[in-house]
Amino acid sequence: MRVSSLLIVTGTFLSAAFLSFIAASFAVTLVEETSEYSVRQALDSKQLTWAEVEADGLQVLLIGVAPSEAKRFVAISTAGSVVDAARVIDAMDVEALAALAAPRFSIEILRNGDEVSLIGLIPKGADRDDLLKRLARISSDEEIADLLESADYDIPEGWDNAVDFGLEALEALPRSKISIDARRVMITAMTESEDRKDRVESRLKRNTPSGLRVGFDISSPRPVITPFSLRFLQDEAGSRFDNCSADTEEARSKIIGAARKAGLDGETSCRVGLGVPSPSWADAAALSIAAVAELKGGSVTFSDADVTLISPAGTDQREFDRVVGSLENSLPDVFALHAVLTPDPSDPSQGPAEFVATLSPEGLIQLNGRLNDEIVAQTAESFATARFGSATVSNRARTDETLPGDWPLRVLSGLEALSLLSNGSARVTADDITVTGNTGSTEARSEITKLLSDKLGEGARFSVDVTYLEKLDPIASMLTPDECEAKIADILAVRQISFEPGSGTVDASSTGTLDEIADVLGNCVELRMVVAGHTDSQGREEMNEALSKSRALAVLNAMRDRRIVTSGFEAIGYGETQPIATNDTEEGREANRRIEFKLVRPEAIASEETTLESTEQTGASDTEENAADDAATREGQDQ
Repeated sequence: MRVSSLLIVTGTFLSAAFLSFIAASFAVTLVEETSEYSVRQALDSKQLTWAEVEADGLQVLLIGVAPSEAKRFVAISTAGSVVDAARVIDAMDVEALAALAAPRFSIEILRNGDEVSLIGLIPKGADRDDLLKRLARISSDEEIADLLESADYDIPEGWDNAVDFGLEALEALPRSKISIDARRVMITAMTESEDRKDRVESRLKRNTPSGLRVGFDISSPRPVITPFSLRFLQDEAGSRFDNCSADTEEARSKIIGAARKAGLDGETSCRVGLGVPSPSWADAAALSIAAVAELKGGSVTFSDADVTLISPAGTDQREFDRVVGSLENSLPDVFALHAVLTPDPSDPSQGPAEFVATLSPEGLIQLNGRLNDEIVAQTAESFATARFGSATVSNRARTDETLPGDWPLRVLSGLEALSLLSNGSARVTADDITVTGNTGSTEARSEITKLLSDKLGEGARFSVDVTYLEKLDPIASMLTPDECEAKIADILAVRQISFEPGSGTVDASSTGTLDEIADVLGNCVELRMVVAGHTDSQGREEMNEALSKSRALAVLNAMRDRRIVTSGFEAIGYGETQPIATNDTEEGREANRRIEFKLVRPEAIASEETTLESTEQTGASDTEENAADDAATREGQDQ
């Protein structure tokens, strides 16, 4: 009996324990499933679908690969808002960061004569020693300031071409700053003259590698004008400048304004340069031009500080004295006035002694009139031979010992002035020298005026009647790049260049078309062009591209055979990719088989802060901070 009671009690306790275990298991499972479901719902609502949730008792494990550290933190915070944050276990990983992008590689080279320095960041694989050797050949200075740093990244595409071109520019420009990166080269420099600037810039543009952007900021100093001269005259032909010089743009405007008040019409030029004898140049010129207007004709000539005022023939003595007296008292002290009253013309029945030199358009020179003696005659002929060529001089002048003593000087001055023209004449008398003719230089009138002013001296009378003809100007008569492109397009619109079927050989029937194109290119300024080849769509695309390239090269070689400079040209084959008509008809396919000449226009370059400029700004900021610290220290010591 006692044994049975004990078994019953033991069984009861065991049953209760088992039931408790079962109930606890169900409770734990319920808690896990509820926690896992709730956390997963919260993560999904915030688009964190990459995070997985696993419950282990009261613990909630977050697993998965977070796209970033920030997303990982958001996942942990979201789970902690659903269950107790202490129950959240972070088992997540973060995606590996992408490789760091390569830095911008650039070099900035400064050259001041033989002194060369460079700063910047270059790829580690770049040949630094070769760069320094090439710089050493440009500079005779043994020490080159090398402030280059390097980084272990691949050499960017185009880097070598950009460096080669930058060094070419550095060699051509002794005072320059060359900024180089893989895509562009910026050239900042100063040349000794405008002509040198144009020649260097033209050559560099012609040699620019394909795909490289180039910017130019090349300046040149104002020219030195010596003597600093000006000549204004007023006669039956109207008011005009034979020569005009000014020291500033403001002075130029003042001088031209005074000339317009005196009757000048139309456009005129006035060179701005260095060498002015006085800051009051514009005031003196304006006063003198006004005096010519008051005399109703004549001329005023400046040669540095010497001023010559010549009245028109028949000017009243009293009026002349009044105008000259007023001008003499008004001119700044540095200027010396020499006034010449031209008398009434003498008896016209007796012509004055004269010497006339005539230059024909073919280059033949004839000397007629009178010369002092045989020695002067031989001197004049030798001078003309030196200026115009021995086979072109015909001397028909006779000797006259009664001529004035300055006659040889006047004759040689007239010949030298005539040599500045393409054709014309120089007439020399005892009172005047007249130079007339045609020229292809816009500066010829100014150069002749300065020459005669300098040679003949103060008070000399002369006149210059020179006509500028564009057809004689070797530069102005050339076609612009746009005109060249348009003329070639007109030729090809009438007759396209034909080729043998399926071949890159130009058909003999297109020889005339190639000749016409070469004639146009021979009359063009330096330019960059693409000779573009195109085909129809028949055949495989790769074959069409290769065929179009071989045809473009054939045309380019044909231009070289005709002695056309093609250093700025490039042959490109576009195949069937750029049709201008349908390829469904024979007419359309024939139109698509073509050669085009396309002008390459430079791209605009936005200004960017260079490495050196950034360094200079940082240095200037540090200097200012150091100066402020020193001042504060001194103030504390004073107190």
